[in-house]
Amino acid sequence: MQVINFAEQNSVINQYMAELRDKGYQKNRLLFRHNIERVGQMMAYEVSKTLEYKSKTVTTPLGTIDIPVPKDELLIATVLRAGLPFHEGFLHVFDKAENAFVSAYRMYTNREHTEVGVHTEYMASPSVRNKTLIIVDPMLATGGSMAASIEALQKTGKPRKIHIACVIATPEGLEVLREVLPEEAMVWCAAVDPGMNAQKYIVPGFGDCGDLCFGEKL
Repeated sequence: MQVINFAEQNSVINQYMAELRDKGYQKNRLLFRHNIERVGQMMAYEVSKTLEYKSKTVTTPLGTIDIPVPKDELLIATVLRAGLPFHEGFLHVFDKAENAFVSAYRMYTNREHTEVGVHTEYMASPSVRNKTLIIVDPMLATGGSMAASIEALQKTGKPRKIHIACVIATPEGLEVLREVLPEEAMVWCAAVDPGMNAQKYIVPGFGDCGDLCFGEKL
């Protein structure tokens, strides 16, 4: 499994991340969603460099030209609900991709909210067989939700290749993915933070992404 951490290089993604983490900027829900979307767009562009291409002949008003275009059949899968703006960013770049949606969420299993289980109750997806599967979820904390999503999606077929995209990951979450992903899979992160607090939230992170995008839940 190859991990790409954009925080290790200089790019405009760092500017978006600085705003996403800033408590002052987080008061503007529209800006927060937009920055999540923009990180998705930038990341999708980088993912596009790894795809396979074929030549396509295009007729212009003055002649013809051969242009290399992606030949992968793409399927973008999103973990609800926090993944929706991130998904939209990827879809702006891969506008012809098929789409899938998985409801996989954390459930605390003890009164102190320090032990976490994962519940999956909904999935809408075409077959992933022989497709390039891109699963997008802003926060890779324990890795449980992502692992459950990978398992659920692969019940529809075996993908040709798997890409995982997240805004922030933890070393613990990445280790979980190493156990469930094939060796050739790629994981794309805008940042890898040191770890989690007792409630399994990423530190320093930026808080609950779903709440910051759409409002607090019950």
